Amino acid sequence: MRTSSPLLPLTATLVCLILSAPTYAASRPNILLLMADQMRGDCLGVDGNSVIRTPHLDRLATEGARFRCAYSSTPSCTPARAALLTGLSPWRHGMLGYHRVAPKYPREMQQMLRDAGYYTMAVGKLHYSPQRNLHGFHFALLDESRRAESPDFRSDYRSWFYSMAPTLDPDATGIGFNDYRAGAYKLPEELHPTRWTGDVAVRFLKEYRGSEPFFLMVSFARPHSPYDPPERFLKVYADAEVPPAAIGDWAGRHDVQVDPQDNAPWHGNLGPDIVRAARRAYYGNISFIDEQIGRILAVLAKRGLLENTLILFTSDHGDMLGDHHLWRKTYAYEGSARIPLLVRWPASLAATRDAPRGQVRAEPVELRDILPTFLEAAGIAEPEAQARESAPFDGRSLLNLLHGKAGGTSHGEAGVSPAWRPYIDLEHSQSYRGSGWWNALTDGQWKYILHAHTGQEQLFDLQNDPHELTDLAPHPAHRETLETWRHRLERHLGERGEPYVKDGRLQMKRQNILLSPNYPQDASQPPAATTRPAGRRAKAG
Repeated sequence: MRTSSPLLPLTATLVCLILSAPTYAASRPNILLLMADQMRGDCLGVDGNSVIRTPHLDRLATEGARFRCAYSSTPSCTPARAALLTGLSPWRHGMLGYHRVAPKYPREMQQMLRDAGYYTMAVGKLHYSPQRNLHGFHFALLDESRRAESPDFRSDYRSWFYSMAPTLDPDATGIGFNDYRAGAYKLPEELHPTRWTGDVAVRFLKEYRGSEPFFLMVSFARPHSPYDPPERFLKVYADAEVPPAAIGDWAGRHDVQVDPQDNAPWHGNLGPDIVRAARRAYYGNISFIDEQIGRILAVLAKRGLLENTLILFTSDHGDMLGDHHLWRKTYAYEGSARIPLLVRWPASLAATRDAPRGQVRAEPVELRDILPTFLEAAGIAEPEAQARESAPFDGRSLLNLLHGKAGGTSHGEAGVSPAWRPYIDLEHSQSYRGSGWWNALTDGQWKYILHAHTGQEQLFDLQNDPHELTDLAPHPAHRETLETWRHRLERHLGERGEPYVKDGRLQMKRQNILLSPNYPQDASQPPAATTRPAGRRAKAG
């Protein structure tokens, strides 16, 4: 392996772009979006997890706010990223399941910030299609793992890897990208994609000299499998009491034998030892990411940028990790759909000047809320006063909660603002053979799920049963609550009409619906199918 600077092949290009960026008056805050891939909402120390070590993420929460009821409405990679990009709900951005992000939307996060005078830069995983379609970023250095959707594409991380270690295999650890197996990274940790992403972000922040504010997205490809942290992070959790898989009283249908040749099952009972090994390595990946975030915060502080930078941390979705004998994502359950969402605002941001630090918000929030949040921070007006039906976004600025415009709060655990949405919608089309398609609603206290291919309903009391161990739908004592949530879903889906709702009543759907009529059609591509016959398997990356 070569011993020169780990960023040497990229430095000249990156610094040239930084120094040659156009100039504007820098009167608005910088915006830093930190993102992990496939990180569960319960994998933060401040979320009550006493085992995981996330000191730098915990710091963001204690110096800002944590949204404990944050969700990914369509919990797989690409539809989640479409929500982040557009500020829209699944029906309005068009992706009801795993499909390619459309080449162009009418309003896109980084393009809007760019048009408003921000210098826009991305590092890490974007998962767009085509893969060099940056949707408005001035520049991006990509880590798209093994994903290469065209013969001429190789991610910047892989190009850098081969320039630094031309005789080594970046996949030498031998664990797949939807694998349940776990192990220590077999190469020097300086070559790990998590370290590369951190290095590039730190270099950008050290070198940036543009007079306009920046929007920097740092998107880590972990803790998504492979579960492959450096050995030192596996040792951290070697004797830790990592939480075992939660197994609900309803989960017996997933308690099946796994094909020994299948390293990427979507369901099955793999036993407590495999679950523990996967979780130890998953926690290690998160702690490695947390370390990189600590480096990023340190350079912000050293350059005097910390109090002029809005920082938001989140993930695209979670990871079941064996809960209820389920693996990977695309499910309505907490391990898949609940995500971390932390916001630390700068002292210079007038909109949050009097907001108390250390807030824990209980309102149901979602990835669609991040774009409006950034627009408000940047001083780009959103027509909030318009009727929601005609507003350009389904999301709403989180700053409205922090500074009290959506209702009061106090330091510490916050009640739910009456001016905020009462619940959030969740859904996913079929992704794995036999998994079916579903719609759901949650307010963070209750969750109602309709498995639309069978008509089965589930109801969970998340306040008293956060691990969803007991399905209350069959219990007569909860019939009224069940009917209340069913009627809410009927109203939510009413605009779609058949086959979702007929005569005001929820319907079973015999056919999987992947795309809504709002999905933008690219004239250069053949029309995308809006339905898929039951049983066909889709990849969920």
